[in-house]
Amino acid sequence: MNYSEALDYIHSSHRFGMKLGLESTEKLMELLGNPQDELNIIHVAGTNGKGSICSFIAKVLEKSGYKVGLFTSPYLEVFNERIRINGENITDEHIAKSVSEVKLRIDKMLAEGYDSPTEFEIVTAMAFLIYKWENVDYAVMEVGLGGRYDSTNIIKNPLVSVIASISLDHTRVLGDTIAKIAYEKGGIIKKDSAVVVYSQGDEAEDALKKIAAEENAEFIEADFNSINVKKDDVNSQIFDFSINGKEFKDMEIKLIGEHQVRNCVTALNAIDYLRRSGKVANITDESVKVGILETKWPGRVEKVMENPTFIIDGAHNEDGARSLRKVLDKYFANRNLVLMLGMLEDKDIDTVLEILMPVFDKVVVTEPDNPRKISADKLKNKIEKYTGNVEAVEKIEDALERVLEVTEEGDVIISAGSLYMIGEVRTLLRRKVNL
Repeated sequence: MNYSEALDYIHSSHRFGMKLGLESTEKLMELLGNPQDELNIIHVAGTNGKGSICSFIAKVLEKSGYKVGLFTSPYLEVFNERIRINGENITDEHIAKSVSEVKLRIDKMLAEGYDSPTEFEIVTAMAFLIYKWENVDYAVMEVGLGGRYDSTNIIKNPLVSVIASISLDHTRVLGDTIAKIAYEKGGIIKKDSAVVVYSQGDEAEDALKKIAAEENAEFIEADFNSINVKKDDVNSQIFDFSINGKEFKDMEIKLIGEHQVRNCVTALNAIDYLRRSGKVANITDESVKVGILETKWPGRVEKVMENPTFIIDGAHNEDGARSLRKVLDKYFANRNLVLMLGMLEDKDIDTVLEILMPVFDKVVVTEPDNPRKISADKLKNKIEKYTGNVEAVEKIEDALERVLEVTEEGDVIISAGSLYMIGEVRTLLRRKVNL
């Protein structure tokens, strides 16, 4: 099987949909020899920010001299992004070889009467297999959906679990309250372990604390009260903070938005636990500082062009929209803002629009390349409640050209609403600028 055939096989499994439960994954991993049991894993769940947190942790471990796997989803531009080692995408050969191995086991499963694994279950299995082959020192694994019944949750003994910000998303699957969603996310907390939690509302924290107590897991809440932001603009942020009385001065990150400072502090609480527990030996203050400075997380308030200023962001739910709105209010309050928007129909579109639309002067709507997309015309109709200056352009490439046409000197373009869309926008802009 070559790379192209492997990708076709992976994506063909999309027809099996999305299902929560571990039976298929457990059987598939058993047939593969349970490679996940031989890995040192940091497991990260949450609604928003889990990718950033994963990236901070992985880069600090890498800068501490370790070989580190990073598993995230979805990808922005190429599939290989989902499985990385020391910041580099896995090779096409990795994909071809791992899919060949996985397919052999799936054929055996089907012969024994098991259901076919979903696309995410297949990709999860690939990641575990590749990280074992490459003998990574640590693997930082992002949950796909929820936690309790997510295919990554076959991890038995994570070095530490981390739970990012929790908000209402995927309510049809995970529940319609913060407490229900927190219960699902908290399913990654394992017995006699430790969990680091992004400080948030009582409803989520109470649910997570209850699970931690039941599992006899150390509950570590990231302390945001100690944060002192000293400089922030659209290029970087510098701040001080402390963990357990230890002060960190002049910490700098390139990720934008105050939520990214909190994500960083959450990640560093996990790093602090790994260091003080002796689970990771060689983390120095210098590797922490360099690691967070060099952390990149494309597609999250990422400035991709200077003239005009063009920012892409994956805001697709209430929490993400509020974070983006804060950035816009803070850095671009006196600029004309042009929005390029495409969304999935199963998201809380009305809430996102309610948060974002008041600050935009012009809007071009389009359609993500995803079967769950909302049509451009239907999204346009929703936006007309807020402004008449809105156009629907079905194809992303055409929408990008249109938004550049209607932009005047000094305007700021924001492309948001779906990671599936902004990845394509990022690829198209590569032809115009060197990202």
